[in-house]
Amino acid sequence: MSTRPRIVLLVTLAETGGAQTYVSELVKGLAGEYDVTVGSHGPGPLREATAAAGADFVALRHVRRPVAPRDLLGVVELTLLLRRLRPQIVHASSSKAGVLGRIAARLAGVPVRVFTVHGWASSAHDGIPARLYGLAERAVRPLTTATICVSESERAAGIAARACDARRTLVIHTGIDATSRPRARPGEGVPAIVSVGRFQAPKDAISLVRALALLGGEYRAALVGDGPERAAAVAEARRLGVEEAVVFEGERDDVPEILASSHIFVLSSRSEALPVSILEAMAAGLPVVATRVGGVPELVVDGETGLLVAAGDARALADALQRLVDDPDLRVRLGAAGRARVEEHFRLDLFLEAHRDLYGRALAARGLPLPSP
Repeated sequence: MSTRPRIVLLVTLAETGGAQTYVSELVKGLAGEYDVTVGSHGPGPLREATAAAGADFVALRHVRRPVAPRDLLGVVELTLLLRRLRPQIVHASSSKAGVLGRIAARLAGVPVRVFTVHGWASSAHDGIPARLYGLAERAVRPLTTATICVSESERAAGIAARACDARRTLVIHTGIDATSRPRARPGEGVPAIVSVGRFQAPKDAISLVRALALLGGEYRAALVGDGPERAAAVAEARRLGVEEAVVFEGERDDVPEILASSHIFVLSSRSEALPVSILEAMAAGLPVVATRVGGVPELVVDGETGLLVAAGDARALADALQRLVDDPDLRVRLGAAGRARVEEHFRLDLFLEAHRDLYGRALAARGLPLPSP
């Protein structure tokens, strides 16, 4: 029987996304030191990543979007799971799993309860859902051992909204292994613009399509991803007459190769925490055009590693893209600076070490065994 500490990692959905990438990297980095179980709902690459790391995956039935009466069943499901596994740590990512997971962990008597914010749900929604998430975030704050924010902006927003306690909230920037990724050649050939993201709020594909329609000169664009707003974006491209230049790729499992064959990366979100898609683009050596929201300015230094514009402004987005379409030397300079920034400040080893340190301190404070060196 294993004597290693047990950790349960929870994320609402197993689909492709930043929170899922975060959990996948944690699973790979921790599996040799902890007994790791991942709990999530639905299909997606997180299942395969968990199996490849030698960890256990539990398919959740009742933990899913959106807010609904079945959330009570989600709490029951998670409480029974945690009572069976008896972990020392529960670490939840994403809003729904974060709320239900912390409640269930408290009911199950789990001593260490960690939550990672990938964007506060109360900020990403409007109306009644925003109010409900705000109430829930404040209600579970006392149940939380530590809150991890992936950007300084999210930490500040959470403290201001009383969703987290300043003394127990820290920032751990997402990390990436840039050395293993193929590199782009952004100065060569017809400019290829790429965007990677789910077609769903807070991403803003409509503004991106409108910006692409304003571009002059020769270019091609690939929009990678899927989601409920993809059909509307396709219809907008058709209406604006750019359906031949703008290709909707759908979900792809070769994103690193797509980035390496591109020249410019663009992300037109209305809110973000710290987008993994931008990290991946910078690691590939691509210049980035993005909206100045959330933690994006902590990644992209305007004028040094990319260009930042206001959210929802298709004209400004088009102007920034046009600068890079017209100037291959600028693309090369910004792309090289972006890769260097990732290699210095957003390394995967720094990301994993920060989590190991947090878990170790939390276990030691409760007199619980630490992982063997």
